[in-house]
Amino acid sequence: MSKRLLSLTLALGALSTTAQAAPELETVVEGLKTPWALAFLPDGQFLITERDGALRTARPGSKPSAPIAGVPAVVAEGQGGLLDVQLDSDFARNRTIYFCFAEPSADKKTNSTALARARLSEDNKRLSEVKVIFSQQPKMDSKHHFGCRIAEAPDGKLFLSLGERYKGMQSAQTLDNHLGKIVRINKDGSAPADNPFVNTPGALPEIWSYGHRNSQGLIVDAQGRLWEHEHGPQGGDELNLISPKLNYGWPVITYGENYGGGKIGEGIAAKAGMEQPVVKWVPSIAPAGLVRLKSDKYGPAWQGSFFIGSLKFGHLERVKLDASNRPAEQERLFPDAGRMRDVREGPDGLLYLVLEAHGKIVRVKP
Repeated sequence: MSKRLLSLTLALGALSTTAQAAPELETVVEGLKTPWALAFLPDGQFLITERDGALRTARPGSKPSAPIAGVPAVVAEGQGGLLDVQLDSDFARNRTIYFCFAEPSADKKTNSTALARARLSEDNKRLSEVKVIFSQQPKMDSKHHFGCRIAEAPDGKLFLSLGERYKGMQSAQTLDNHLGKIVRINKDGSAPADNPFVNTPGALPEIWSYGHRNSQGLIVDAQGRLWEHEHGPQGGDELNLISPKLNYGWPVITYGENYGGGKIGEGIAAKAGMEQPVVKWVPSIAPAGLVRLKSDKYGPAWQGSFFIGSLKFGHLERVKLDASNRPAEQERLFPDAGRMRDVREGPDGLLYLVLEAHGKIVRVKP
């Protein structure tokens, strides 16, 4: 064999090996009913929320547990229900978890997003010391746009994303309510003294940023920065780098339009004093779940990328930014996976996806 032919053969072999090593999805839990979020327990089990109100555990390859006792009543209608769940950063010592849900009013005529704290028993079968530490105000007669993602900062403060409940879109621009806001609270539910609007007359002290629509993704990255993504209307989904006190524009500015056509707000996409998204999607992908991958398990191309599930198209979106926080790489992975509700990085450095319609948790094999 000539040297040229040998080189060509080796090159083709390398390409073949690369193609065969492409990531694949592996089912690790199935038999769930409309799963919404998951967290990773220290003993290797998953802690999983189902929108209808059940909190369960499951080991990879095993059936989900019976519902964990002690979850409060939730409004499981429309987009509401039992939503995000997070372990406290000191869970190994205190067994504390946080979960958010659609909370009914006393007369059950209205509802809002609420955040609760509880202790998970050692046998993972029940919650105790359940306490709602934050409740969005005002409650509304609405089944939409609850938002409801939780993130803990390195200093122990909690962030919670809150939708504008659809009917309350104009209130996303005012500070006397929690509609269309990201809030920052202490673990007892109180407002930190250094929140940006604590001393602003008429403003609610928990507010961190405003002008949001319906956020289904919220994380603190390895550098301590807060990132959020939110649904636009018809077009205009956004990935935002969140800073305190800033106005992210909804519904005054948007890259989307009304369902069926027609302008929203001022019918413009930019305005002085209102923040621009880092990434926008037109048409919408309906983003859900958000992680910025820390591990190198998938190689350098994926490390540091954002991974976002799509409810609309059922794929996994990968976005990598350059040093100036501009999109440098963007691709759609697993286009036939199904409606994705959550994306997490596990303790093993692998990506886990919650497939809502299929009732599954799958792992991305490197």
